[in-house]
Amino acid sequence: MQNNKNEIWAFLASVKLALFTFFALAITSIIGTVIEQGKDMAYYVERFGPGTAKFFQILNVPNMYSSWWFISMLVLFSLNLLVCTIDRFPNIWRLVNLDNLALELDRILKMPKRQVFKSQLSAAELHQEIEKALPGLSWKFESAELDGGRLFAAQKGNWTRLGVIMVHVSILVIFAGAIIGAAFGYKGFVMIPEGRSVKQIYAYDANRTEIPLDFSLRCDRFVLELYDTGAPKEFLSDLVVVKDGQEVLKQSIEVNDPLHYGGLTFYQSSYEAYDEVVLEIENGTSKAKKKFIVGIGEQVVWPEEHLTLGVVNRMGSRMAAFARGQVWLKSGEAEPVQFWVNSGQSALIERPTGNYVLTLRPLYATGLQVTRDPGVWYVYIGCMLMLVGLYVAFFLSHRKIWLYISGSGSGSTLHVAGASNKNKLGFENDFAALIDNLEQSGTLKLTKE
Repeated sequence: MQNNKNEIWAFLASVKLALFTFFALAITSIIGTVIEQGKDMAYYVERFGPGTAKFFQILNVPNMYSSWWFISMLVLFSLNLLVCTIDRFPNIWRLVNLDNLALELDRILKMPKRQVFKSQLSAAELHQEIEKALPGLSWKFESAELDGGRLFAAQKGNWTRLGVIMVHVSILVIFAGAIIGAAFGYKGFVMIPEGRSVKQIYAYDANRTEIPLDFSLRCDRFVLELYDTGAPKEFLSDLVVVKDGQEVLKQSIEVNDPLHYGGLTFYQSSYEAYDEVVLEIENGTSKAKKKFIVGIGEQVVWPEEHLTLGVVNRMGSRMAAFARGQVWLKSGEAEPVQFWVNSGQSALIERPTGNYVLTLRPLYATGLQVTRDPGVWYVYIGCMLMLVGLYVAFFLSHRKIWLYISGSGSGSTLHVAGASNKNKLGFENDFAALIDNLEQSGTLKLTKE
């Protein structure tokens, strides 16, 4: 039974498993990027053929990142990384807490960086002078008797060996966020005509499953800017969140500037033109304003101003760029008038009852992509932890210094040795500075061998 446990542990800790799952995740992620997600099956049938579309449906390729097999690969890779981390941690922790005074003298004297000094002082006198000089060397030394001499040891950055553990943990946190998001989050969409509100969105699945909201989302205004060619240049939406009858949030959103509320994120993603038009009219004197959404041939009334108006004709498909609308307006008992208004422009209408500024523009529905990802903060935390871990792992090093005093009689010998696990060039500078400080100290009376 123990052997079976060891075999399972060895399999989960193997580099081969790590490479397999890593490349499998990378390849499938590329596939998920190339193949558009969340489309109707008809789209995949038309694009790839019935056989391939059926294969996609079996493997849930249209919603790949929430499929059971993709989440299973994430779990397997996370388990592999966790076991590897547990395997490596005891040895790394031993190096972090290693007692450098317990190292064999032969190993110290054979360190990559070393320097030997002769001193005119006896070993006891040099010991006393070294202890006086140590506080000014920017290293915190400990000392002990060793093989008839005195050994001093100091280290910096021993905790930096944990950098690789921080990176491993950060990946696990990121994967945990991804798994939580895939298991408990969703992506959806909704189209909201200007001036109207919705209390539900629709999932990106084959059935377009309705997902109810515990608040209403209203689009007060949709603005579309077009190039001279008629292609869309920029579009934004004025959105209002209404909960329990109260407006709790207002925000204008555009591409890459979403609205966040109730754990959901609403992204500006598209728009759709309607057959109806938006008619806005303002009293030039009182500045009273009114907005109507009317269909062609439909009549509306502004009772406070005693106005009756409507759009009787239009030019251009769905009031697209440079289209015009023919407006019919009756003010009080005066004879009605008809006039043309260019889409998106204003017209001044002078009537016996007052002057009015009238604007006519197309009615659009704003297309919003909606996401709920409860794991996103785990991903953010994991990314920040990874940046710290990578900085520690690649740019900081564990540096160690030893001073060993030996000798009898009137003279003595000082051995200086050091080692670093990374950044050898930077450590050479530190070691050279230490040597210069010792050599220039007149009280130590040192000469290089």
